[in-house]
Amino acid sequence: MLAAVDAGIPREQVAKTFSVSMPTVKRWLKRRRETGDVEPKSIPGRPSRKGAMLQSWLPKHLEANHDLTLGEQHREAFEEQFGEAVSTSTIGRAIAGLPDGGWPIKKVEDSQSAMRKPEACGGGSLPASTPGASYSWTSPAASTPP
Repeated sequence: MLAAVDAGIPREQVAKTFSVSMPTVKRWLKRRRETGDVEPKSIPGRPSRKGAMLQSWLPKHLEANHDLTLGEQHREAFEEQFGEAVSTSTIGRAIAGLPDGGWPIKKVEDSQSAMRKPEACGGGSLPASTPGASYSWTSPAASTPP
């Protein structure tokens, strides 16, 4: 957009072409004039303490504890280690934000929790959507392509 203004195209036409308002064109020109670029400003506020802790802790924890459940066990392990309360949603967002788009959920057939459930249900296997079923997190790097 700014290149069009620099090329001599009238600001009104640039605004219409790029579907922005005139104040937006003026604001971007002012920002470039004052700072030398048009990079967005940083988001105000302090950085997330828990987010930084989760980013460094979570990959190693998931590798070492592949059969824990998201809701309770990963959250409880974080709280025990750091003394900070964290919600299940925060753990889930942190996992989704890991490199390569997060970690896939896989059913663990040989975990103690999964082995007890079919017996309680009269045998057979559990569907993936069964409440209380055991799931694990596997590193995308550790996965083998199909």
